[in-house]
Formats: sequence, C-alpha cells, structure tokens
Amino acid sequence: MSRAIVFDAYGTLFDVHSVARRGEELYPGYGMALSQLWRTKQLEYTWLRSLMGRYEDFEAVTAAALRFACAALGLPWSAQSSAALMEQYVRLAPYPEVPAALAALTGHKLAILSNGSPSLLESLVRNTGLASHFSAVLSVDPLRIYKPHPTVYQLAVDRLGIEARDIAFISSNFWDAAGATAFGFRTFWINRSGAKPDELGLRPQAVLSSLDQLPGLLN
Repeated sequence: MSRAIVFDAYGTLFDVHSVARRGEELYPGYGMALSQLWRTKQLEYTWLRSLMGRYEDFEAVTAAALRFACAALGLPWSAQSSAALMEQYVRLAPYPEVPAALAALTGHKLAILSNGSPSLLESLVRNTGLASHFSAVLSVDPLRIYKPHPTVYQLAVDRLGIEARDIAFISSNFWDAAGATAFGFRTFWINRSGAKPDELGLRPQAVLSSLDQLPGLLN
C-alpha cells in the first residue's frame, strides 16, 4: 500500500486544452492550434531553462510560450489578449472523472507536485473546488528547476516525510512518469489519448486510460 499519492497537475488533473475555448473566442478558427502549440513550447521552455540554468517561474515561461505561439501562427498578440488567456490558467477545467476519483481516495494522503508556480497552483486548486482533497500542493519554484530533474521528486519525499518507494506518483505526461520511475516512485501513467510511450528505457507500474481506474488499484 502506498502511504501517499502524489499527482501531477497540468494535463493530469486539469485539462490544459480547456484554454482553447477562450482562444477560439479571441482568434476564431485557431483556438485548438494555439492551445497545442502553446503547451508544446511551454514544456520545451521548462526543459531548456533547466538545462541552461536560467530559471524563470512557470507563469513567466507560460507567458513567453504564448507570445511565441501567437507569433508562429501569425496571430496578433496584445497585453489584453495575453491577460485573458493567462487568466485561464487559474481556471482550467478538471477532467470530468477527477472529483469522484479524488473522493474515492480519501483514505490516502494526497498531494500535488507540479511545475506550476505557487500562486498559479493555489488559485487553480481553490477555483476548481478541489483544495480540500490535498494535504500539500508542492511547486518546483523553491528549487528553481523543473521536472523531470530528480530534485523535484525528492521535494515530495522531503515535504511529505515519506520514502520514495511508499509514494504512488500519477501523471498523464510520459516524460514525467519516466522521471518519477527513475527516481523510485511507484508510477501510474494516465494515457487518455492512447499515446505511444517514449523510448526512455523506463516504464510505469501501470497504464490507465482514465483517473477513475486508479482507486480500484490503490484502495
């Protein structure tokens, strides 16, 4: 039995592409294309900044990725449109099964471990009504480096006071699940889209198509 269950936030509990609706309102015909490119560059910038040793918090990285995505798609960027889209990051929609799945895991110690900056995460968890489920919401910000660096996963061990082997880690991002597996967590990959796993020489303990399958495995 795992003594704690630690969740990634973006793409795992919260649908990052729920911003596409607001994007469509601002840029008709480009909502999903903007969301997809924005997310791709957001992740790339976290990895590149970690490798360069030039940390900026997730909010700054996300804003920079949005500027790039607008420029690459030939869409007009403005401070007003940027603010409207960035506001969506504290109001991302939870995946439909998330509230019930978390409620079914109330016998466990639940936490979030995310690249998100503290203010973004705290507002998001509060705005979506999920705050009561979690004993901790952990950000990489104090470390000034992003996943999948091992020190990020060590943060959960240190803050929760639980050994790595007793923590179940849940992510929809295969690279994140691979990093957590390499660190020593029990990992569960939520593969909603039927994606192929990356060839990193690591595999999660289990692959699930939806978070609502998790309570049956961990309870």
